[in-house]
Amino acid sequence: MILRANERHRKRALRILDLNHSLEVARVATDESARLRRQALRVRRLASGLTPFGVAAEGHKRRTIFDAHHSQSIPGSRVRSENEPATGDPAVDEAYEYMGKTFDFYWEVFSRNSIDNAGLPLNGTVHFDKDYDNAFWDGRRMIYGDGDGEQFQRFTKAVDVIGHEMTHGVTQNEAGLTYWKQTGALNESISDVFGSLVKQFVNRQTADEADWLIGKGLFTPSVDGEAIRSLRAPGTAFNDPVLGKDTQPAHVKNYDKTLQDNGGVHINSGIPNHAFYLVATRIGGYAWERAGLIWYKTLQSPLLRHNSKFNTFARLTLLESQRLYGAGSNEASAVRSGWMDVGINV
Repeated sequence: MILRANERHRKRALRILDLNHSLEVARVATDESARLRRQALRVRRLASGLTPFGVAAEGHKRRTIFDAHHSQSIPGSRVRSENEPATGDPAVDEAYEYMGKTFDFYWEVFSRNSIDNAGLPLNGTVHFDKDYDNAFWDGRRMIYGDGDGEQFQRFTKAVDVIGHEMTHGVTQNEAGLTYWKQTGALNESISDVFGSLVKQFVNRQTADEADWLIGKGLFTPSVDGEAIRSLRAPGTAFNDPVLGKDTQPAHVKNYDKTLQDNGGVHINSGIPNHAFYLVATRIGGYAWERAGLIWYKTLQSPLLRHNSKFNTFARLTLLESQRLYGAGSNEASAVRSGWMDVGINV
């Protein structure tokens, strides 16, 4: 029975390593015609100065947290809404606080008004299912499990995980990147990058001060690992007899051509993750100010398609760095060298 238990936990580990829920959700998120309709509707709303709910298009949070009571019933019962006091339930209050901090990050850094840039209310469901080792964006809301208590703790503990999930919604509304193989790995990487930037923004850390870890604090003390992923050193985040070893590559020469995990979307994301880390640390200062802006503007670029791969995204980041800072700038040089160091020639 030891092997069977180990296999069960390894499957759990793979599921958490994706920080997403289902291929079907991704298919909805990447429907190009739906994306174009959303963009056109958002333009009309912003032109009128109104959100879908008639509220002025300004950076005002509208959070609601629901409790699934360890069932799979979504959204669950409402337990806390905007401006209501803390409940004393850590999962509820952490989800409320960190969803708000992610909103603040996007608003204060990029003037982005919520996930859809049109004031979308932020809904989150906690206590999803029993011993659920995951958190995910389902296309409309964030959903958080409590962990099994053996390997994983509750998933609301980490602000970067919540930033990661909300960024899936941002990507859904901007580029709709297909959740499959290299494009899916790019989708995951964007969520890791901005999840890390949210944590750095909250902690007011420079690129040199940041730990560049995703999900630090989610493992229980029994796990031999410090986090789910590392942007600084992909492949080193954990090495545990039950969960296995972190297998993320940091260079395209080690790209994993697996068909598991939607074609390795949470494995191969280590390559663009590491490229961003290199760019951000070479530019220096607060990573969200310049490196993050380059990545964000690239995500918004009309040249970024729903099936774009690493090379296209890399070239677009170089174009954005040159547009923002100049062709001969330190920023453009950092972008070029960062991608080249992971094997992508821009």
